[in-house]
Amino acid sequence: MFEQRPPLPPFTRETATLKVRAAEDGWNSCDAQRVSFVYTPDSYWRNRAEFLQGRAAIVEFLTRKWSRELDYRLIKELWAFTDDRIAVRFAYEWRDDSQNWFRSYGNENWEFAPDGLMRRRFACINDLPIKESDRKFHWDRSKPRPAEHPSLSDLGL
Repeated sequence: MFEQRPPLPPFTRETATLKVRAAEDGWNSCDAQRVSFVYTPDSYWRNRAEFLQGRAAIVEFLTRKWSRELDYRLIKELWAFTDDRIAVRFAYEWRDDSQNWFRSYGNENWEFAPDGLMRRRFACINDLPIKESDRKFHWDRSKPRPAEHPSLSDLGL
């Protein structure tokens, strides 16, 4: 079966921005199976100090991640792009099962196949403990981030 995930490379600022927002919406679903289908079947990842290859490994990783990172809310922002690569910066807020809140900051570098599926993802992430009162991401988790919600730049993050 031929898979395709528009927008396709080569990217413009507009299509790269659309790709970033689609990734944000997918990850905010916390549906590991759904998210895995935007990656090539043999996609290669480095996430922090973990190295993964293939959709099955991605599903296992994301399932484990979202079972620990509760009330997950993510904002991604385009940093740079070329024909088949996109760099993003992001922040997400989450809590653990002891009600400790965190804001995780990071950068990702993405490389895409001609069909628009991501074939390589490299992520660097740092976690900052925060007070619940310091949270900035409050939209309804059952829906994508509203268009009027401030971006990372708007929030000074």
